[in-house]
Formats: sequence, structure tokens, C-alpha cells
Amino acid sequence: MWQWDGGSYTTLDGRGRVTPYPHPMVEQCAATDGARTVLIVRERVLGRPATPAAVVPVHAGDLDRIIAEAYRWPVDHLLIEFTPRRPLRIRAGAVRATPLFLAHREGILHGSWDMADLRSFAGDIAPQEATRLLIYRPRYSTGTPFTGIHRLTERATATFGGDLVITYPDPIEHAEPHGLATTETDVGDGATSGGADVLAAFTTGIDIALDARPIEPTATVCHLTGGLDSGSIGTRMARRWPGQVDTATLIVIGPGREQQIRRRAQMRERVPFGSRDLCLDTRDRLLFGPGCGRVRGEPLSPYDEPLYELFTELNAQIAALGAHTLVTGLGGDEMVAVGSAESARAALDKAQNFDLPWLGPRARAAIEYGDIGIAPPAMAGGITLLAAETVAPPLLRAGLWPVHPFAHRALIELGDQLPFHWRELKQLQRRHLATFGLSHDACNPAERESFAELVEASLLINGLPLVHRILREGSPLIEAGLIDPDGLAATVAELGGISYREDVHSKLLEVIALDQAARAFLP
Repeated sequence: MWQWDGGSYTTLDGRGRVTPYPHPMVEQCAATDGARTVLIVRERVLGRPATPAAVVPVHAGDLDRIIAEAYRWPVDHLLIEFTPRRPLRIRAGAVRATPLFLAHREGILHGSWDMADLRSFAGDIAPQEATRLLIYRPRYSTGTPFTGIHRLTERATATFGGDLVITYPDPIEHAEPHGLATTETDVGDGATSGGADVLAAFTTGIDIALDARPIEPTATVCHLTGGLDSGSIGTRMARRWPGQVDTATLIVIGPGREQQIRRRAQMRERVPFGSRDLCLDTRDRLLFGPGCGRVRGEPLSPYDEPLYELFTELNAQIAALGAHTLVTGLGGDEMVAVGSAESARAALDKAQNFDLPWLGPRARAAIEYGDIGIAPPAMAGGITLLAAETVAPPLLRAGLWPVHPFAHRALIELGDQLPFHWRELKQLQRRHLATFGLSHDACNPAERESFAELVEASLLINGLPLVHRILREGSPLIEAGLIDPDGLAATVAELGGISYREDVHSKLLEVIALDQAARAFLP
């Protein structure tokens, strides 16, 4: 028998506990028909009051309807079903704003959105997923770099009756571009294509995504990087809620720095954002410094990106404003990717260099098996889902709930229908920004605005000593055959005598991050 104690669902014998993430954007509810009990933790939706958390007794038919409704929930959710003498079942929703990692021991299933909570369950390095990380070839799957820890992917079902089995759902088929016809008439801000007002459809899609949740604009910050994706979402939010939505970002170094500052300033000047703009300057803030949690040996997930420390600081500043929700432009790349998600992924692979000199024999052997066991096509692309689950933990630790409008069905389905000329070079986002009277410079940046220069400086100054430590002290990655120490040593020597190559040398970040995670997680 389950009961609500004000913060967790617990069993009378004290062996079971489910603690929902406490947040204004999240609700929990529970029901039982006397035999089965269902616990649901989910994002709230607009127009519905928050549900009471207490376990409600219902008839069996009503419980079936509650379960069916939970499966149709339009935003992030988890459903946990308990039936006496039958395996426990957990099902994830189709929209994943947060991850769920699972592990078990002695007949008890453990789960958390923070992989570090499960570090004691890590048994060894899982070569397939570790290789994906080392070569920066991300894939969305139930696997993690450590045996004993698993990811529950979108719409997947975890069944636990002493052993854990995760079952993938059927794939979601996407429509091919079809209809916004080939002829186009330009009528200024409302550019049309074959009579279909694409920009109006884009604006409507953003509104639908924002209206899916009860967003409080004065408690919401837009992650306005200045990029086309976050700019498109942010400018629409500011137009909808004038003067209420504050902004935040990291300021890059390198050739795109002044452009980013200039373009963001123009967006904030032309569109009525809130008065507060948090800009964390990354100049003189190299990664892997002495204050970095990874360097100090903290059990940070290998999925936490290298800029984890900087984003953690920015998130704390956002929360200090009184905000509890962060809206991003994540997913905009895949929304307008040319061709299917699979062909876009193949194009990305083609542009990557996987012949890295430091890869060990086990990693080289695993490369060709990188697509085995991955999750089937979903509503959002696999890269978008992985990115959303990567950015979530640092936000949740700061009390911030992530919202990614580009990962919402309305915008994904619009993206499925876009003809090539609206996808190419993100013409959709560029033209949308132009409707706000922004300059050509703001809508068509000439310089790349990225963290590439920060990564290069960080590797050469702070990263190489960490690589030297791997060569001097050894590493679980070397022991597992994933890293070849001779190849790694040759690369380090090479960096002292030739120019830095971003396509190859930037991937040393993955070596450092995975080595430090393995040291912290493995016994």
C-alpha cells in the first residue's frame, strides 16, 4: 500500500519510496483500485489546476482510463505501475525534458535524474557507449558508459521483477516535405509559399509549444545566446509578454565575440524583453581550472558537457533572479535539418573524423557497432533528446525547469513539412527574425559564434596537464583498451609542435571528461 507523506510516495513497510522533483511546473498524482497502484509524475499543462498528490481509490475501469490518459499526456511525464506479484513497470512519455537513469541491487530498483546518485551501481566501462562518447558520435539509447546504469528513453517501458528489462516502443513515422508548394510569393514580413503563410505557421507553432505549459513570464528566463534558434524563440516570447521575460547567456571569445554582443544588444533593443540580462563572460574562464568539479574528483556524469562549470554558475545567477523556468532554442537544428533525421545524422558522421590516434583497439573495434541497440525514431530527433537530457541536471540542481519549444510536436511537424528552401541555412529562423525589424547582421551573422576558441585555449593550458596525468598514472580507459597510451602521447607531443586542429584535437575533451567520470564512478 502506497501513501503520500507530503514529499514522497512511500509504502507502509518503508521499503518503497518515490520522490517527485518539487517544482511549480511539475505535479504528481496517484490512484489505486485496491490491487494496482499507479504513480504519475508529470509536467503541468496550461488550463488545468494542479492535481492533488494523495493516493485516490478508484474502480478498475477508472484506473485504466487514468493510465490511458497518462500515455497521451502532451509534455514530459513518468508513469509507475505497481501490481502485487507482478513486475513493476515504468513508462516514459514521448516528450523528455529530463533524464531517468535506472539501476538495481538486491531486488530493489533505484532511479534518478542525476547519474551521480547511482555511481555506486557502476560495475565497469561499457565499451559501446564509451566509444560513442570518445569519438563524439552521440546516439540515443538505453546504454550509458557504465554497466549497471541504464537510461529510460522516450516511450520506453522498464519492467523490473528482480532483473531490469527496458523495451523500446514502435518507431514514429515522420511526414516527408510535401506541401508548402514550390512557388513562392514574397509579401514582406509575411513571406508565403504556395499560399501557405510559413512564418505565421512558425509563430503559431511557437505559441502552441509555449502554451502547452503554464509558463509564468516573470519567473521565466530565455537563454538568449544570440543564435538563430534561441533568437527566434526569445523574440516571440518578448512580443507575447512585453517587458516580462529576462534573458541570460554565456559570452563567447574568438572572432564571433563582438558580433554576438552586438546582435544580442540589437535583439534586446528592438524587442521588449525584460530589463535584466545576465551575461557570464567566458573570457579568462578556461575549462578544467582548479575549481572545476571534474578536476576535484566530483562524480559528474560523463554526459555533463565540458562547460558544466560555467553553466552551473549561470544557472545559479538565473535562480537568484527569482526565476524557476528556463526556455531555450535547443532542437532548432534538427527541426530544419535537410532530409530525415537518419540522413542528417549520416551527414554529421561524414563530417566527423573518427580515426583518432589515441583510440585503443577495443574502441576501434566498437566504432562499426555504434548504431546497434539505439532507440527507434521518435517525435523529436535523437540528438535533440540527448541534448535535452544533458542540459537538464545542472538546471534541476539550480531549481530551474527546462522548456525546449523546438522539441514540441507542433514545431517538429511543421519542420517535417518544410520545403528545402525554407530549411536551407535556417531560412525559416532568419526570415522570422527579420519580421522584428532586425538588421541583416542580426539575422545573417557572418562569424561563427561558438565555444571553439575557449575549448582550444582550455585544452592547451589546462587540458594537457590532465592528459599527462593519464599517461603518468594510468586510466580506467587504458585498462579497458579504449585508449592507446602511445597514440595519446604522440598527440600530446604533436600539439607542442603543430597547429591545433579543431576536428581532431577538440575530442580530447571527451578523453578528459570520460577519464574523470570513470575515476569517480568506478570502484
